[in-house]
Amino acid sequence: MLVVLGAGLATAINTAKNWNATAAARRLKNPVPPTDDAIAAGRQVYGEHCRSCHGEKGDGRGQKAAELSVAPGDFTDAPAMRRRTDGELFWQITRGRLPIPAFADKLSDQERWQVVDYIRAFADKPSGTSSAAPLTSLLQAPRKLPSCPAPSGCHSF
Repeated sequence: MLVVLGAGLATAINTAKNWNATAAARRLKNPVPPTDDAIAAGRQVYGEHCRSCHGEKGDGRGQKAAELSVAPGDFTDAPAMRRRTDGELFWQITRGRLPIPAFADKLSDQERWQVVDYIRAFADKPSGTSSAAPLTSLLQAPRKLPSCPAPSGCHSF
């Protein structure tokens, strides 16, 4: 019995620490282009579900950040954001990990992809840019994402 409990605890700890998306998830292509409308929708969802921890500026300094056991991600860290594919961000939003909730049952696939579009804009902003500026103009750099290999669609992993 003790061995089973120990194995379960080890699995839970590993799952909580493992924030690496599967290879299939990393290859997911964002089906929602970063248009003004998509970014505005992502901003709305972010404001409702993400801002209190990740902050108004996406820097991980939201009003609840200090209360968390793990520091919220800093979406303004351009090098770190460039290392992550849209699919990986989508996977992280979908699955969550303590203390971050999973949004698979709270947000639609489209809403989660829109949030990906919106949080990308934090790292793409030139310094001194107002948050009121149209964000599509800030998404200048093309994102190299492989196409989805799954014949049944890209939202499954």
